[in-house]
Amino acid sequence: MLIRIGFDLLYDVPNINPMLLMLHVHPRHRAQLRHPERLIIEPTVAQDTFVDPFGNRATRIVARPGKLRLRYDNVIEDSGRHEPTIEGAKLHQVEELPHECLPFLLASRYCEVDRMSAMAWDLFGNTPPTHERVQAVMDWVHDRVEFGYAFASPLKTAADVCTERQGVCRDFQHLAITLLRALNIPARYATGYLGDIGVPVNPAPMDFSAWLEVYLGDRWYALDGRHNTPRLGRILMAHGRDATDVALSTSFGPAKLELFQVWTDENNQRVYKQYVKKR
Repeated sequence: MLIRIGFDLLYDVPNINPMLLMLHVHPRHRAQLRHPERLIIEPTVAQDTFVDPFGNRATRIVARPGKLRLRYDNVIEDSGRHEPTIEGAKLHQVEELPHECLPFLLASRYCEVDRMSAMAWDLFGNTPPTHERVQAVMDWVHDRVEFGYAFASPLKTAADVCTERQGVCRDFQHLAITLLRALNIPARYATGYLGDIGVPVNPAPMDFSAWLEVYLGDRWYALDGRHNTPRLGRILMAHGRDATDVALSTSFGPAKLELFQVWTDENNQRVYKQYVKKR
């Protein structure tokens, strides 16, 4: 299955402004891209691209005063299969975990593990110490938090979400991640593309999506507190401790977002050929 992915972002930048951009497809997906990655920046500025400590591809720029436009358009090949479920996957003891999993057991900016630890064990301590414990957390978050764009706040933490029972996709994930970590289950935040492929079309404008990854059975599995079901065509851009580590853009000065368009659509061969010809 071929999926067209991309975005068109426009910022108003009043002053010279260094920025950190997390807008690339994750390196593990690069071999699936049909074209070399190209982040188009207008007006042209120098780009310093590197791999961060979490394995994500990031770019540093210094924006000049005025309008800053960031564009990306590509086609990626996907298996066309639903992502694997966690059923039967082993829940590890802490002493069995690889070293690289340990940071994803700890508290972070949006995930107050210490604050919510007692609650997590009260709610889920009697569940089987298997993948069923993980699924119980995901079901609980999915059933108790209401989704709505009006509920978005860059300051909202997992504890806030638990109290308010409202949020956007990142809030579902922060709450689930916090509860999982409190139960000694490694969980990390992830962001990328997730289109309406194999599900009813959502009439709302397309956006980037957030989900989480949980470590079971010697691998990371994608889970989603908002949708809580295996999906097709999930394309990772970046993962980290929480949303702080994978912000699409981090501005070291004022920058107002004026245009935000994202696309992630299944392509048949005819559409793909038209797209290649147009390029």
